[in-house]
Amino acid sequence: MDVLIGNNATVVNSSIDKWSFNEHNLHQHLDPGELRVLVPALLGIICALGVACNLTAMVILFSNAHKGKLSLINSLIFNLMFADGLVLLFTVPFRAASYSKTTWNLGWMICKTADWFLQACMAAKSFTVAVMAKACYRYVANPTKQVSIHLGSILVVLFFIWLSACIVTIPHWLFAVLQNGIHGLVCVLIVPPEARDFMSVYVKAYPLGVYCAPLSFALMYFWKAYGQCQRRSSKTQNLRTQIRSRKLTLMLFSLTVAMAILWLPQWVVWIWERHLAEKATDGARLLISSPPPLLLTLSAQLLTFSLSLVNPLIVLFLSEEFREGYRGLWRRLTLRKQSLPKPKPGPHNPTSLQSPTPRPEPSREKEADRLSLKDGIVLPDVEQFWHERETGLQTDENDPVPWEHQSNEGKK
Repeated sequence: MDVLIGNNATVVNSSIDKWSFNEHNLHQHLDPGELRVLVPALLGIICALGVACNLTAMVILFSNAHKGKLSLINSLIFNLMFADGLVLLFTVPFRAASYSKTTWNLGWMICKTADWFLQACMAAKSFTVAVMAKACYRYVANPTKQVSIHLGSILVVLFFIWLSACIVTIPHWLFAVLQNGIHGLVCVLIVPPEARDFMSVYVKAYPLGVYCAPLSFALMYFWKAYGQCQRRSSKTQNLRTQIRSRKLTLMLFSLTVAMAILWLPQWVVWIWERHLAEKATDGARLLISSPPPLLLTLSAQLLTFSLSLVNPLIVLFLSEEFREGYRGLWRRLTLRKQSLPKPKPGPHNPTSLQSPTPRPEPSREKEADRLSLKDGIVLPDVEQFWHERETGLQTDENDPVPWEHQSNEGKK
């Protein structure tokens, strides 16, 4: 987002603050052909790959939950992937479309909700990472303790995360309007004079509450969890859980570091624009201000959207459970594709190719033995044993009950 200052994007009116939502200054400094091809192409690649990766990760997490592997950490990872999917599906296409023309042609509703929706999803991701760090520390502190958590508790946690994210970003929706500019309609955020004091505090508190505080909280708990993982247990049965805890901490810590790094340039641009606008409105005279560098603004936006692609890749490469899930999903898809062209066996399709050598049929022998016992037929070995015992032909060496003969000889 760039600063719209006055009516010509260079001067700030002392009565209101204006911030652009459709990169108006980028259209003025970039060649239209380069803008319409390069940036939308990069955003399209990020969108396509990111949607595929996040959707696959969500399917694996949903399948694990359906199998009974429901946990708070997996639910928070699912929420993170869900927010990434929303950004890629409902924000990146409109942002790419805004680069195609110098005027805003997406309508009033998209102008009203575009930046608010993006900020709400990013805030939800930040709050999710903070809660995830706390849950990871609790798991690492006592990995052998199986804590049962109900689906209702997980839904309550996710509901409050999204409610907080939507509330804290309301000013981005409240003050967004369409306005006529030099090249046509532009979508800007206009702050009326009565709300200027509120926005002056908001532009300082918003980065602290959405970026600095949650990620600092998360990094602190991940550091404590990592220190807990370094402690060796005296019991050998806990070694496996310690290794699992260490891998889990590394994966979640990597997600937090990726968010902190890839989201940081966008916050630099955000603060730069609003600090200049606030500085320009301090005096009654008009003040010429320089916007952030063009390369920094473009790079910040691309890095912010690429975060939605990086997150599922981190989970894939650092989680053995997810790799197994991806392999299982790939095997199911490939087996279905291979089984479709195979014809079904019929009267003219012999099955000798599948089983070239005939196998014995032990089931028939078992069935004959069962029927013989059922009909009262005595087996030959059993019949010979009782015959020799009754006729007295049993020898002493093979006599199974010698005490009977010894007692009989004593009586005689």
